[in-house]
Amino acid sequence: MIIGGAEDKLRKRTILKDFVAASGGADARIAVIPTASSLGPEVVEVYDALFRRLGAADVVAVRPESREEAGDPELVARLESATGIFMTGGNQLKLSALVCGTPLADAILDAHERGVVVAGTSAGASIQSSHMVAFGGPGSTPKQRMTQVAAGLGLLDSTVIDQHFDQRNRYGRLLMIVAQSPQLLGIGVDEDTAAIVDHVDDHEILSVVGRGAVTVFDPSRIVTNAYEARRSSALLASGVVLHILPEARAST
Repeated sequence: MIIGGAEDKLRKRTILKDFVAASGGADARIAVIPTASSLGPEVVEVYDALFRRLGAADVVAVRPESREEAGDPELVARLESATGIFMTGGNQLKLSALVCGTPLADAILDAHERGVVVAGTSAGASIQSSHMVAFGGPGSTPKQRMTQVAAGLGLLDSTVIDQHFDQRNRYGRLLMIVAQSPQLLGIGVDEDTAAIVDHVDDHEILSVVGRGAVTVFDPSRIVTNAYEARRSSALLASGVVLHILPEARAST
């Protein structure tokens, strides 16, 4: 579950309800990973209260603050019984720097392989792709050096995910990345919106829930000058296939 940030926590709480239900409902055992957040214990307390109110049986915190802690067997073991993993928002580069390539990252990937629901909001969304936006400014026009990319967890192969997408005008920076790396599928997720990826047989099927939309850039046939553009000049990005995917509501 790739959540674009600012998910509704007060009213319908649709996305969080769906996460708890997918994690087992009344039998859900949820591990919250708040490493990206600059907040203290209160960020875990908020999600602990929310998930328990939505019916989860148990909520535990898994918060490494260094790569050494991300290798702590006791901390890693907390994921063994989890039916759902939730990564909070904050600084995705911090999350990547402390978690990726550690035993905790391996445990997240192993949990994903055995069917545990992995969700993340904002920073916790970005890190789910193979490539991750580290930081960068807003704007609709892709420009050279507009953003930088770091490694993600790779739950979704050959993708790059951005969040708060429409609200913070992040079209340009995602286009810059796919122009430079046309093998990547660009996925932008709006606030209070989730891209839900289900593994069915050998396929990955994406559905959308929430108030906004998921924007997909398919650059497989792109024509671009990204390999020769200088400094901060605008990039040519022609032939990118654009998909805007809102929630699909059943008609009555």
